[in-house]
Amino acid sequence: MLPSGGEQGDRHVTDEAAQDSPSGAVSVAAPVEIGAELDWGAEAWAEVRTRAARAGRAYVWLNIVEQRLRAVVNAVLRPIYEPVHGEEWVVAAAGPAGHEWVQRAVAVREVSRRKGFLLDPADDNVLSFLTLPQLRELVVQHWPCFEPYFDDRRELELALDELEVARHVVSRNRALSRTALEQAERASARLLELLGSGPARTAGRRLPVDAVEELVADRYSDVVGVYPDRVRLQRQLPVEDLFSGARRLDAVGIGLNLLVQNFSGRRLVRLAESGCRVRLLFLNPASSAVRRRERELGLGRGELARSVEMNIMHMRRVRARLRDQGAFEIQVFDETPRFTAYLIEGNGPERSDGLAVVQTYLRRARGMEVPVMVLRGGSTRVVTDDKPVESGLFEVYREEFEGIWADSRPVS
Repeated sequence: MLPSGGEQGDRHVTDEAAQDSPSGAVSVAAPVEIGAELDWGAEAWAEVRTRAARAGRAYVWLNIVEQRLRAVVNAVLRPIYEPVHGEEWVVAAAGPAGHEWVQRAVAVREVSRRKGFLLDPADDNVLSFLTLPQLRELVVQHWPCFEPYFDDRRELELALDELEVARHVVSRNRALSRTALEQAERASARLLELLGSGPARTAGRRLPVDAVEELVADRYSDVVGVYPDRVRLQRQLPVEDLFSGARRLDAVGIGLNLLVQNFSGRRLVRLAESGCRVRLLFLNPASSAVRRRERELGLGRGELARSVEMNIMHMRRVRARLRDQGAFEIQVFDETPRFTAYLIEGNGPERSDGLAVVQTYLRRARGMEVPVMVLRGGSTRVVTDDKPVESGLFEVYREEFEGIWADSRPVS
């Protein structure tokens, strides 16, 4: 009921409305009198953005895993069932145990056909309408068919179990915690590795492409990661993943500690012997720029210079152990150091265009404390249809490296 007004005129209008109203009608409060606040404040919008960002990341990973598992099921089971059952091979593969959910997928496919939802002819099949749990059921039911391709069924099922929380939350648009998101990302990366091309896939293992970063890289030029310091970087991107399997490694900086002090000489030898060409540019420890940097950091005279000399000597020992020493070049430069950069290029599909880790030098902060950018080479963007494609930051630092290299001196 509406609250009674304080004026006689209000009561008169209410009485007239009551007479005109049919018996049993319920009075509805005017919207202005409900008291609901429909607008979102800054805090609510921040929460919405956080939810959307996490759900978006999880969705992309789940989408890729589902596509990959669907392709694996198609590759393994289709040659077995299609020759006998034709287009109904998925129904036959599901068998009596999967009759209910496979028939549901058939019904959804027919509805999508009638309403014009099938935009890609390649999706006009029952397999495309199976969900991740249903694809899993096909793998479990026909494990003897899949066993030659996978080392451990238990590991595969555990990784799929870890994805279920994120899948349920994302499909129902509920809040996804950071812990659940990280668990889903780890499980997705592990599943993509398990669903790879067999034992040979681990040879020269490279850094897996972050699905979301790759998809939105054009929006931020080719910056796909920013970390407040090198410690956080190494938690997400260990040096083993960064450098292992590289076919080309160019590095420039004062002492190149990320490489020299975190990637052992033995592994560097193996990397170079496998065909990786290495070019290292150190700041000349005898230059005035080293002394200026020592004063900025509050170090004793010669302290930084000795550290750089030790790193150079270590790299010389690595080079001396190689059969092809010309493929492992060390040079020094005398210019004021402005940044440190590691430009890595490989022959795998994940990093065929390159990856770079870049830090600028701050006056009072050591390299371990300086913010880090991660760049992916090959990312480009078009400003307008009639303008040429612009290169990303990777090429900017590649060009800068080549310029410093041309003006530097070799270390014998």
